[in-house]
Formats: sequence, C-alpha cells, structure tokens
Amino acid sequence: MSSTPPGRFRAENIRDMLRHGLITAVFCCLIAIAMTITGGENWAGHLVYSLAIGMVSWLFIDTGRLLLSGASETHWPNWPWGFMLIALGVAVGFFVGNLIGDAVFGAPRFDFLDIRGHKLATGVTITIIATVGMCFFFYSLGKSKHMQSQIELAQRNATEARLKLLETQLEPHMLFNTLANLRVLITVDPPRAVAMLDRLNSYLRMTLSGSRALSHPLSAEFERLGDYLELMSVRMGARLRYTLDLPQELRDAPVPPLLLQPLVENSIRHGLEPKVEGGEIVVRARTEAGQLVIEVNDTGVGLGAAPPSEGSGFGLEQVRERLATVYGAQGRMSIGPSPSGGTSTTLSFPASA
Repeated sequence: MSSTPPGRFRAENIRDMLRHGLITAVFCCLIAIAMTITGGENWAGHLVYSLAIGMVSWLFIDTGRLLLSGASETHWPNWPWGFMLIALGVAVGFFVGNLIGDAVFGAPRFDFLDIRGHKLATGVTITIIATVGMCFFFYSLGKSKHMQSQIELAQRNATEARLKLLETQLEPHMLFNTLANLRVLITVDPPRAVAMLDRLNSYLRMTLSGSRALSHPLSAEFERLGDYLELMSVRMGARLRYTLDLPQELRDAPVPPLLLQPLVENSIRHGLEPKVEGGEIVVRARTEAGQLVIEVNDTGVGLGAAPPSEGSGFGLEQVRERLATVYGAQGRMSIGPSPSGGTSTTLSFPASA
C-alpha cells in the first residue's frame, strides 16, 4: 500500500505540475536563444541540451516536492528537505540531461564532465541559476495561490457568520410579534387563540428542526411563508387573503432563509391591519435578464407620505443587509406603490448563487 497521503496527486496538483513543465520548457528555449546569440554555436544543440536538462530537473523536483510536502498546503517541503531536493534536482538534471543530449547528437559519453576550458563550469552555473530561479518562481506562485485561498476562506466564514447572526435576529423578532398578537387574542377570542397557538407550535417545530443552512431552495422559502400566512390567517380570519405564485422552473433556485417573511410581515402590519376590511397579499417569483425577481404586493393602505424608494423597520433593514452580504451590489430591494393601491416590494438578485 502506498504511504502517499490521499489527494496529494489530485487533478489540481497534476495541472499545476503540467503548467510548471510548460513554463520550464519556454524558459529553456529562451536560454537556448541566449546561448546561441552569445556563443555563436548551433541553435539545435543548445535547444536539445537546455530542454533535456530543464525538463529532467522539473520532473524530478516537481514530483519530489509533492512526495515530501506532507500535509503542507503550499505543497513545498520545509527546510532542509526543500533545499536538498533542489540541490539533488540540479545534479540529476545536469547529469541525465547531458547524457540525453549526448545520445541525441552521438557525442562521446560523459564528454560534458571534461574540466578543460569553461564547458563544465558554464553548464553547471547555468543549470544552478536557472533551476533555483524557476523553483523560487514556482514557490512564489504556490504561496500566493495558498494565501489567496486563505483570504477567500476567511471571507466565506465571515459571510456565513454574518448571515447566521442576521437569521438569529430575525427569528425572535417574528416570534415576539406573534406572541404579542396571541396575547390579544387570548382575551378577546380564546378558541382562535388556541388555533393560533397550534399553528405556532407546528411552525416552530418545522423551523427549529431544520438545518441552519446559508441557503435553501426557493420552494422551501415559499412553504415556510405559507405556514406563516396560515398562522396569521388564524388571527385575521377573512381579512387576510394571499396568493403564492412560484413557477416550477424556479423551485430549486437557492435563496437565503427567512428572506421573504419580513416583507410579508411588513405588509400585514403596515398595510392590511390598519385597513378595516383587510386585503390580499400576492407573492410572485420570476426571472428577468438573468436576475431572480420576487415581488410582494399587498392591497393595504399604501405608503402614505413615505418616500417610494425607502422602507423602514427592523425586518426590512435585515433583508437589505442579507442581500448586501450574499449578493453585494447585485442584490437590490425597492419599495413603491402597488398597482392595486397598496404597497409593492421587489427583490432582485442573481438567479444562481
């Protein structure tokens, strides 16, 4: 059984190795061009020897670093193993690469070890400088990639923590409002208070038993919204009517949990409750130019003197923050008058997260 930790030679690392090999080959070609210009000898000879030495060194060092890096996320061995690997890679690359070049051109074997003149010293010097330079370049790339992944991970963790904080603030807010309404019903209509308490019990059981995921399908959000509206129907009776319109193709679209409930809660509190005869709430979802658009329309008393583009209240501010946290500038919320005479709140954000 191999002792190599699983995942060390996964596809991503193999792609990095091949990328390093391609860069090494290009660098070897540049060295061959420079030697041809300065030495005046044939280009083919310099190219073959340069590629042979460079590619052997690359293959030896790049494979060795993965074998020796252990659990290191940068995939480079620590001191002194990294230094020893590069030194051995220089030696192996120089020796084997020159043997390959000699074999290609039919030169005497080990002729490159002749210490007369500057041939050996020049070859060793060029090999050391080129190999060390390339290793430092590849190490810097790996370190930069690792640091970038750590930054992205920290950003994701911060986003998750912020979303969970917003959700923990929203749930008690809804619960306190419901309990306040329940307190009124207990004194004026005990049977309806009992029915409302049963609905609340069912709603909380479903909510608390679910996982606190950062997103869930839009169908789950609509189902949760339906439970909430049924809960409110117990208190308001015939004064509350609602329609939930979710196209089949959008049922699996991911959205943050508890995104729509504050909007419906705002429509009930500030739109339908002040109106003697109550009214209707319609929630619709659609796509438009790659954006998921969700509208919450009510037939309540309307915005009155409030500016059309602004909303107020704890729930609306939380929705704005959640959109900004998840979607940035691509998540928007607008509030204005509804064609039916009430209020229309529109959310838009990328159709896929």
